[in-house]
Amino acid sequence: MDVNGVELEVQVSGEGPDVVLLHGYPDTHACWRHQVAALNAAGYRTIAPDLRGFGASAKPEGLENYHLSRYVGDLLGIMDRLDVERAHLVGHDWGSPLVQLTAVAAPQRALSLTCMSVGHPATLAAAGPVQWRRSWYMLLFQFPGVAEWWLSRDDFATMRRWMGGHPDVEDVIARMRDPRALTSSLAIYRTGLRRLPSGGAAKLPPVPTMGVWSSGDRFLTERAMLLTQEHVTGPWRYERIDGVGHWMQLEAPDRVNALLLDFLSAAASPH
Repeated sequence: MDVNGVELEVQVSGEGPDVVLLHGYPDTHACWRHQVAALNAAGYRTIAPDLRGFGASAKPEGLENYHLSRYVGDLLGIMDRLDVERAHLVGHDWGSPLVQLTAVAAPQRALSLTCMSVGHPATLAAAGPVQWRRSWYMLLFQFPGVAEWWLSRDDFATMRRWMGGHPDVEDVIARMRDPRALTSSLAIYRTGLRRLPSGGAAKLPPVPTMGVWSSGDRFLTERAMLLTQEHVTGPWRYERIDGVGHWMQLEAPDRVNALLLDFLSAAASPH
């Protein structure tokens, strides 16, 4: 799909109310495969793009092509191309702040928000020293060349250790062997962290919002997700999944699917 002059890979399937599924680093739309199957079976249409710079989507050169506003514009452009007036917006990792920023920019397009692993952007700084220590790699990722060397050294042994149990680790490594993919996927860290504190300070629109955090997440603290409630203006729901790592939708798909289907059903009901 050509959106804003960039070719994007977008997986669309099913029929019914629209659910947008937005992945984070270092994933593609494939990380949602278990949710796509469950949502389609339950009567939803799913829209799962590869973000620019990831997977089969275009990887333009230059950081100016990866400002957060570009990702938001891509998401709204995809919805326009598919004639989607409003959708349930679901995001994991970087996908979470991106769906939140999209809802803030165009509140009339969001039916609900589901924030997985990552809460409101303002909470990363407010969550305290434990969260700051867990976010150390975000600073490393700011250095072009250095981050790429660190991740790819010893045949990507460092990246394997850093991801700590990603179920699709070998697929991730296979993609990152392309130096262009390795660099373009890091661009969101190099542009996003400079803009999130100001661009992400806005309150979320008054739509049902769910935060989901997993106790085995080595990158995000529960406190960061819990603080998200302070930035929500609609109905808030928090769910904790115990014994599961960062990539919960792959590690515990049945539990994630059950939560998602229950929340979307409730969000569609009159309040």
